[in-house]
Amino acid sequence: MKYLVTGATGFVGGEIVRQLVKAGHEVRAVVRDPQKAKWMEELGVKLHKGDVTDKESMREAMTGVDGIFHVAGWYKYSAKAKDRQDGYNVNVNGTRNVLELMQELKIPKGVYTSTCAVNSDTKGKVVDESYHFTGKHLTQYDRTKAAAHEIAQGFIAKGLPLVIAMPGGIYGPGDTSSMGSGIRSLLRGQIPVIPTQFGVCYEHVEDTARGHLLMMEKGKIGEAYITAGEPHTLEETYKFTCEISGAKMPMVIPYQMLKLMSVLAVPFAGFMPEYYTPDALRSLAGVTYWGDSSKAKRELGLTQRPFREGWEAIVRSEMKLLGM
Repeated sequence: MKYLVTGATGFVGGEIVRQLVKAGHEVRAVVRDPQKAKWMEELGVKLHKGDVTDKESMREAMTGVDGIFHVAGWYKYSAKAKDRQDGYNVNVNGTRNVLELMQELKIPKGVYTSTCAVNSDTKGKVVDESYHFTGKHLTQYDRTKAAAHEIAQGFIAKGLPLVIAMPGGIYGPGDTSSMGSGIRSLLRGQIPVIPTQFGVCYEHVEDTARGHLLMMEKGKIGEAYITAGEPHTLEETYKFTCEISGAKMPMVIPYQMLKLMSVLAVPFAGFMPEYYTPDALRSLAGVTYWGDSSKAKRELGLTQRPFREGWEAIVRSEMKLLGM
């Protein structure tokens, strides 16, 4: 089969590319800078210079494919106006551009990468695909991904053959997100405090990518599938990390302190480091991004490695890279 992947140079997109190539498929990728994607060319991937924010730049790449994986996304906690506009352009307008082209070119099937974050704070509940969040979103990422999710649902309602993937907190080798940087900072002793109650559902990037391929192969058109792994709080996760590594456990503070800090940080938002912006602080203040992957396991045959097994492997890998 012939597939196109957007966001192929990213953490999840890159793993999807690797698994597609390994399975014997012909793969195309839309990339902003082909020079940064040489590793894909070495795998036989056909690169097309383009950007999801420029609809016509993707038309040639998308023409004639059997399916598309729309993975490209913006993920930051920046308070800068330009970054926040970039988030809207990539997550919202970019998704609309890709799905419009998919419709125009009559591509047989697509998988769109949404996120459990469209539900914002689940308040300690592990929710399934029937859950619908109606409150105020915590961050620009949550807001824009929720808007893009609604756009995808709108296209589905008009007959677009699309499946929606909803991953949780993704970790694994090569992670440059806040998840990966958090592990490295903890190992270096650079995290003084963490909040109570904050938690995500941890899933290994290889399991996430495999879930996407299963959705393309077996997923029911119009359905969403949560692929989130086991739910754990940050406190539990960091305690386990310290047990493995011998690193010092940060002080655990009441999440209400971060809520207060998020309010106090508003006047200084444009000058704060990314992880101390109001959005970042709000997203950690006792929030749970928890989802139930039972449907994906039941309908797709999704399997996921146990959290402790996968997390220990990545912690030991990071320790080796840091010379510990």
